[in-house]
Amino acid sequence: MRKGTALVVGATGITGGNLASYLTASGWTVYGLSRRPTDQAGVIPVATDLLDREATAAALAELPITHVFYCTWVRRDNEKANVEANGTMMHNLLDALQGASLAHVSLVTGTKQYLGAFENYGSGKTETPFRESAPRVPGENFYYTLEDIMFAAAERDGFSWNVHRPHTVIGYARGNAMNMGVTLAVYASICKATGKPFVFPGSQVQWNALTDLTDALVLARQLEWAAMTPGAHNEAFNTVNGDVFRWRRLWREMGEFFELEVADCPETPQPLEEQMADIAPIWAEIAEQNGLIEADVTKLASWWHTDADLGRELECVNDVTKSRDFGFDHFRETRAAFFDLFARLRAERIIP
Repeated sequence: MRKGTALVVGATGITGGNLASYLTASGWTVYGLSRRPTDQAGVIPVATDLLDREATAAALAELPITHVFYCTWVRRDNEKANVEANGTMMHNLLDALQGASLAHVSLVTGTKQYLGAFENYGSGKTETPFRESAPRVPGENFYYTLEDIMFAAAERDGFSWNVHRPHTVIGYARGNAMNMGVTLAVYASICKATGKPFVFPGSQVQWNALTDLTDALVLARQLEWAAMTPGAHNEAFNTVNGDVFRWRRLWREMGEFFELEVADCPETPQPLEEQMADIAPIWAEIAEQNGLIEADVTKLASWWHTDADLGRELECVNDVTKSRDFGFDHFRETRAAFFDLFARLRAERIIP
């Protein structure tokens, strides 16, 4: 018995790709929308650029979509441009589906809800643990724009909605702009091959503070649960694994996994984007020597985004009490999420 017809927007990304696979296995009909779809078992590809209003309308015409899971974004040079581009994408999508069989929209944003946009991180002074009831941070933030467009369309068209706010998502995906797990696996593999010590690239605050992360499957489960639970509709939910950790311990455990020397955390951050600026030919050589399937390191690692996460100068812990109160109690050990991912990357010859 089919549960519904889902449109996963951003189906090639870390969140959308894992969600599309999960929904397919769970009994949904799944359409996967992206600019350049890839083959994914059971997922019906929909190719379009959401910035193109006419192309979006044509691609979605007459599709029997009941549930939208919005898991995408585009990066621009500043937050004003982010607001304009991402807002246009959401407008074009929801306008294309107006008058269709749409019953529910799920929007995935994240912890920048409480931290502010990349260019003014931490400006909101939001207390930890972050709660869904916290007021918006002053300043432009494309997350808020996406919410407001969705809220207005829901009032116009009568569908229900949810907002999901994961912290950094850990899971399998290649060529994704926000993929800490693969980035750290590539970094560790480079350290192993070159004899470099495994140096934490971020701040002393992140090294020492408690924090949390989100396994992609936990997020997928929560997205389906909220969409299928009427009592949870029209609510925002934080989405994290349910445990907390300190990088100073996990980093050493990662070093043990890769059999690396782990250096002490430097007094000042050592950003990966700077460390890895000239690493492309070295990775290409590592790939050739080990028979890896991707020799272009830029298609694997997102140095800038991992630097943004690990370089924060403030504590980041998310409260998931609300989600549990509403009935979602799935959890995942963060250490296991990383190590399972690393093992899969090895098995698929993405890292040595």
